[in-house]
Amino acid sequence: MDGRVRPKGLESGDLLAAVDLGSNSFHMIVARLEHGSLRVIDRHREMVRLAAGVDAEGSLSTEARERAFGCLERMGQRLRSLPHERVRAVATNAVRQLRAPAAFLLTAETALGHPIEVVSGREEARLIYLGVANGLPPRDTRRLVVDIGGGSTEFIIGRGFEPLERESLQVGCIATTRRFFENGKLNEKRWRHGLTEIAVELQQFAAPFRQLGWEEAIGSSGTARAIAAILAALRLHEGGIIAEGLAQLRERVLAFGSVDRIELPGLSDERRPVFPGGLLVMEAVFRALGLTEMKVCDTAMREGLLYDMLGRASDQDPRDATIAALAARYGVDVEQAARVERTALALFERVAEDWSLGEAQRDWLVWAARVHELGLAIAHSQHHQHGAYVVEHSDLAGFSQQEQQVLALMIRGQRRKVADPRRADLPERLVLPTLRCTLLLRLAILLHRSRDAEPLPAFELKANGQEVYLTLPARWLDRHALTRTDLETERPYLAAVGVALHIGKS
Repeated sequence: MDGRVRPKGLESGDLLAAVDLGSNSFHMIVARLEHGSLRVIDRHREMVRLAAGVDAEGSLSTEARERAFGCLERMGQRLRSLPHERVRAVATNAVRQLRAPAAFLLTAETALGHPIEVVSGREEARLIYLGVANGLPPRDTRRLVVDIGGGSTEFIIGRGFEPLERESLQVGCIATTRRFFENGKLNEKRWRHGLTEIAVELQQFAAPFRQLGWEEAIGSSGTARAIAAILAALRLHEGGIIAEGLAQLRERVLAFGSVDRIELPGLSDERRPVFPGGLLVMEAVFRALGLTEMKVCDTAMREGLLYDMLGRASDQDPRDATIAALAARYGVDVEQAARVERTALALFERVAEDWSLGEAQRDWLVWAARVHELGLAIAHSQHHQHGAYVVEHSDLAGFSQQEQQVLALMIRGQRRKVADPRRADLPERLVLPTLRCTLLLRLAILLHRSRDAEPLPAFELKANGQEVYLTLPARWLDRHALTRTDLETERPYLAAVGVALHIGKS
């Protein structure tokens, strides 16, 4: 046992909701847990085309903002009655490309009424695979999953419910249509140029993917479903996508000469403006990976979010496994990490109510304690800086970009100058909890500077706003002069971020 109080387990009848802020469409799905299974009871989807409003400098157009916030307000009306821990909202590539994502998220979260996470491309891939794997019959064979979104395309090889390889490329139906079919013009020269450019990008992982291999290929999300629907309507293929069908469909699309003239059975009006780019990406994928056929799945990342929530509530949080793997990879001293973790949690329990810290902050503290010394594997000097860099920039399965940034700030702020989260591009709701968890981690590390197994004496910690009162036995402080000096040295570091530390003796 790790000493944590896990969130209350889900019960039959509980509602869960997932919101996927995709680059092309926003999706909401609400499901009820019934006898261990999820039953979808409500869905909502709107073609927002957020990526179409992002310019080369990362600015978002007023029109795209209004579409996004209006959609989130409508979704928020359905989700108002659900507590935050039963809703997961995730933003993907378009928000990742914004110059100031925190400013967008502030208004977006207000409109939705729930926090919104931003995930990396590879984390997006993991969630997509989780949704697809749960939407297909169980099979102990390798599957290739390809998800062409509005701004990026995710590639996953997995077996069962476990992804084995994950990649994400900055090519999607919106981005590719804008890139290769400027002003909506369609011709064979532009198409060939697009195939060549995308093939170059696919080269970076196509060979190792093909070497690993798979038994079946699955397409998920709107582009794959649209292509399959059109092929079926044209009687070119039933039940999926084939290479010959893609070639014939490409010729039909090019014959129209312009994006706005495309008329194909099974193609919706809202999908038409971005369909050529999606079709181009799909043909490039088939060529690079040597595909001849692809099945199409109805589930995708939004369903993956729901199943990820189930895992977190049943002590199968993938983030725990990720932190354990990170600690093992960098040879972290697990005994010292465990000592720091126990003390950090003891400190947490004493101030959690006064500081309004909850389960999420408890998790931050545990994860940060378990890997706070990973930077020592790189260099002892500035190890907190090295560790923070690794955590912030690694591919950490299960973590959002905000969570990785929070952990990095805590690890960077474990010693010397405190990494002030108010200067980071964090949502405002995370700033004060991050600062306070950093303080708790610093104190726990400091109290275990000797690195011995001697248990700490009884101590008290109280908090009154930004005033912190730590009381330790006088005899223990006299025997640990270095720790006493360190505690005194802490005061100016904490004062620099507005925290007053008071040391008392009992």
